[in-house]
Amino acid sequence: MRIVIAEDETLLRDGLAMVLRSQGFDVVAAVGSASELLEHCDTDRPEMVVTDIRMPPTFTNEGLRAAIEIRRRRPDLAVMVLSQYVQRQPAVELLEHATAGTGYLLKQRITDIETFCADVRAVHAGDTILDPEVADLVMSRARNNLQSLENLTARQLEVLAMMAQGRSNSWIAHQMSVSEKAVVQHASHIYDQLGLPPDGDDHRRVLAVIRYLTR
Repeated sequence: MRIVIAEDETLLRDGLAMVLRSQGFDVVAAVGSASELLEHCDTDRPEMVVTDIRMPPTFTNEGLRAAIEIRRRRPDLAVMVLSQYVQRQPAVELLEHATAGTGYLLKQRITDIETFCADVRAVHAGDTILDPEVADLVMSRARNNLQSLENLTARQLEVLAMMAQGRSNSWIAHQMSVSEKAVVQHASHIYDQLGLPPDGDDHRRVLAVIRYLTR
């Protein structure tokens, strides 16, 4: 698996590269800025990106913005973002733009090398991996209104499972041999069953996926 790492702290960047290489991953580049990350994604054609959220020059969300731009250019590219902080909005934005395997982990998780590398492989395979602390934060605003997943039909759970993998409505429709309109209807019923009315401040698809992942 070809991976590009973006992390501005040299020790952490080198440590990540060393750990991943020791576990058999092909780290084709390890860079310190979001602009370099975008450049190497174009030139080195990686299969996955592992990037910090806060990058130079402002150390706010350059890494996240780069990840979203990468998704626009390469929808098939797996993306894992790392953060030192528990933040809700970056997770929502990342999942909202998910078109392939997606991960959001706190940097403290890297110390468990075996689990971290397993998460990297899972994201590369198309899964969605969300740090438990981040998932709790994202869910906090909607938790009181959510009903049990037990209310969903087997078909709705099948749709939700594929949504959790970052699949588009058209992909799900093809996989289930139904129309895209039917998938949209399934999604609408899922939101209704989970008590997720339209809300400009929340993304219902993201919240439904997180509910599924944290069941």
